[in-house]
Amino acid sequence: MRLSRLPLLALVAAAFVATPAAAQLTETEQAMATSVEAGFEQDVALLERIVVQNSGTHNHDGVRKVAHMLAPEFEALGFKVEWIDQSAAGRAGHLFARHEGKPGTTKMLLIAHMDTVFEPDSGFEGFVREGDIAIGPGVGDDKGGIVVILAALRAMKAAGTLADANIVVALTGDEEEAGNPVDLARADLVKAAEWADVALDFEGLSRMDGRDMGVIARRSANNWTLRVTAASGHSSGIFGEGVSYGAIYELARILDRFRQELPEENLTFNVGVAAGGTPAEISDDGLSVGAVGKTNIIPSSAVARGDLRTISIEQTDRIAAAMQAIVDDNLPGTDATIEFAFRYPPMPPTDGNLALFDKLNAVSIDMGLGEMGIYPPAGRGAGDINFVAHLADGIAGLGPGGTRSHAPGETINLPTLTRQAQRAAVLMSRLATEPVARD
Repeated sequence: MRLSRLPLLALVAAAFVATPAAAQLTETEQAMATSVEAGFEQDVALLERIVVQNSGTHNHDGVRKVAHMLAPEFEALGFKVEWIDQSAAGRAGHLFARHEGKPGTTKMLLIAHMDTVFEPDSGFEGFVREGDIAIGPGVGDDKGGIVVILAALRAMKAAGTLADANIVVALTGDEEEAGNPVDLARADLVKAAEWADVALDFEGLSRMDGRDMGVIARRSANNWTLRVTAASGHSSGIFGEGVSYGAIYELARILDRFRQELPEENLTFNVGVAAGGTPAEISDDGLSVGAVGKTNIIPSSAVARGDLRTISIEQTDRIAAAMQAIVDDNLPGTDATIEFAFRYPPMPPTDGNLALFDKLNAVSIDMGLGEMGIYPPAGRGAGDINFVAHLADGIAGLGPGGTRSHAPGETINLPTLTRQAQRAAVLMSRLATEPVARD
């Protein structure tokens, strides 16, 4: 059962007040930490193999090839592996791995993704290792996260703690651009979350001021498209009585009111592309615009497209309504409409997420890594854990650290593979011993 939600500032404050007392790892936990260290070069070799294989979201064959590389790794640990085809959603598919443990204990959903933002024609390819840094497409986001999962599970297997663990690993093939319809593309992930008690997301580690941070909230990722029409005519008559103000002035008025009136904590709304003229048009995929016009013609149309990121459903609904009200208040001779595409829901901060973070924080302290902080949600984008945040308590950011995510030259700090896998192995082993009351 989910716990009630608390304000974000209260959760952050609680994280620093209720600090677990310092302790040490048990003998079994120390054995897991040692096992992860011993497997470091094996982990880096696996990372290189899957990074070298391009798996841009739209490279369906590449995503399937990565899945084929990973399936035996899970099978060797006693997991039952399933390939879930997603051709009906316009994507390659997902790789799920399931392990049945002791009844009545914590059911864990581990989330990562095989796809990257780098399609085969991106020009960014290969794997380069330079000391503690490796460079390659998706090396951190999120192929490094997959390696962290496997390293942790191997250590649990060696220490004997995996036997009792109830785990579903969900490796999606379209996290960077979920298939359509989204409900179909995420149906299997949602089903797994309905089974689970906790969700652990293995995207990249967040750090702030030299300190590892936990992620208990991630904002939504939604899109909007604004279209404006206006009566055209000779420019000499603009602003005159009974004459249109033109579509571009109306577009600018709306966007500027968004900028001035809407800002609040944990809310952003970017304008990604805009155009105006006689006419102005946006492409079917919403990624490009075109317009023609003359200086002596009042423009007849304008269009803009942007995103909307919020921390809660309440904020989403309230801001969308406020945007609609601004759009409906038109300049003379103009009309405007706005359409919203709600894609990735928010992962709001909850006291259940905080309780799970406290367990991770206790692991970090027991390992001698120090107390973790809570990362501001405005600093993270949306991810697959957002789709299941209403179903299971969760934390994100359990993957490795690195830089330049989504950009050529993406890096991973290789030693973070080890400490994140150690944290995950100890956390999951402790969760596997906790009895859970069922509704």
